Amino acid sequence: MAAAEEQQLIEHARDGSQNAFRALVEQHIRDAYRLALGFVQDHDKAEDVVQEAFIRAHASLRSFRGEARFKTWLSRIVMNIALSHMRRDRRRLEWEGPLAASEALANPGPALADDTRDHLERALHELPTLQRAVVILRHIDGLSTREVSAILKCSEGTVKTHLFRGLKKMRHKLRHLKDGEQ
Repeated sequence: MAAAEEQQLIEHARDGSQNAFRALVEQHIRDAYRLALGFVQDHDKAEDVVQEAFIRAHASLRSFRGEARFKTWLSRIVMNIALSHMRRDRRRLEWEGPLAASEALANPGPALADDTRDHLERALHELPTLQRAVVILRHIDGLSTREVSAILKCSEGTVKTHLFRGLKKMRHKLRHLKDGEQ
């Protein structure tokens, strides 16, 4: 979608057009879902995050100044909500006690297949949150370093540092997984 066309949709949505907002949702829902899933690592939770993000975006559309692309603004909303869900889940595990936390760590979900994609996803999810965010936004969502820095509200140098460290850790982890298979 061209920037001018998207800006027109935003203006119509601000004026109350549900069809215009629906078009914005349809344009960005896949990227928003992929970003949310990268953080919360659960399809149902990712859907909840995306739904909440679009509700917030709709309610806050008047405050969107257009200094960044709509996708960048929406990504920031998705990321904040996903991080909030992760903090809430972590607190719940802490509240339920050490036994529940150890069980959750011991049983993370379905068995990992011997597929490269599964290994990549596992290595990605084992990164610290900020490094994972940078790798997802930069390499999976295809955003520029400048856009990622706007979403994360940090310098481009910080983005590059976290990207370098995250990719280095992933390479190390993937090498370790490959060595473990032999």
